[in-house]
Amino acid sequence: MKSISAAVLFFCIAFRIDAQPVKMHGQLKVQGTQLTDQNNQPLVLNGMSFGWSCFHPRFYTAAATKWLHKDWKCNVVRAALGVEPDRGYLQDSAGNMKRIKTVIDAAIEEGIYVIVDWHSHNINLNEAKGFFREIATAYGNHPNIIYEIFNEPDYETWPEVKKYSTEVIATIRAIDPNNIILVGSPHWDQDIMLPAADPITGFNNLMYTVHFYAATHKQFLRDRTDAAIAKGLPVFISESAGMQASGNGAIDYPEWNKWISWMEDKKLSWITWSVSDKDETCSVLNITASDYGGWKKEDLKESGTKTREILRNKAAKNK
Repeated sequence: MKSISAAVLFFCIAFRIDAQPVKMHGQLKVQGTQLTDQNNQPLVLNGMSFGWSCFHPRFYTAAATKWLHKDWKCNVVRAALGVEPDRGYLQDSAGNMKRIKTVIDAAIEEGIYVIVDWHSHNINLNEAKGFFREIATAYGNHPNIIYEIFNEPDYETWPEVKKYSTEVIATIRAIDPNNIILVGSPHWDQDIMLPAADPITGFNNLMYTVHFYAATHKQFLRDRTDAAIAKGLPVFISESAGMQASGNGAIDYPEWNKWISWMEDKKLSWITWSVSDKDETCSVLNITASDYGGWKKEDLKESGTKTREILRNKAAKNK
């Protein structure tokens, strides 16, 4: 009886750790160009980004976050704080902060990682510093947290983005010395060669983001990213999908599969856009989808069906 009880206990503990990635992998860090876990082992994070918090607030629920972990097998989710648009953070800081914190709290409870994304295309330095100061103060002691400090700079130069990023990073590091910080690059995270030539120095655990939409961004962007990594730049794919960069158009499956294989080979983490029900190809849900997860086959759009399949297959393979 004792041996059986011990075996059952061991199985339950092992299952619990496996079910909660943060329990298994703990505090993340960057070694060279690779994201690694607390045991210095390479780690690849794969998951979903929620849509803009100001446009698709109904999915910012604890239940939806848990469903993405339990059913879609995400080991990371991304909470996208809409900053500038109507009903965004600049107009309604309390409402948007509540949505972001709901997802963060649920991710911590589920034991998965969570990217806190300042989802803006422009520099709002003081507002960004205030937001990340609050997030770092509330959650910086949790290894679940990843800060994405500038979603997609559009027309800003790299010196402008670098100056902004350095100030925001310093604000976070004054409170949270360890958790990963993701830095954007100009031209909607396409010009990764610019930070590769002139990276931010003086801080640890920084990674730089590349975004792709497979029907638009093809081999040229993979080659550009390969060159940046070869120069020593750590890269994280914090937004991606299979259609055109507009978010619409047909899914380019051959090119999307090339991206998936390439990221797998490079051990690059990636996030798919987005958990929303907008009438566009890149929104993974139909309007029939519940606010609280439990989504059935008919609730998923084509991109949702494909992304869920990829995530579940990767999770099964990594067991």
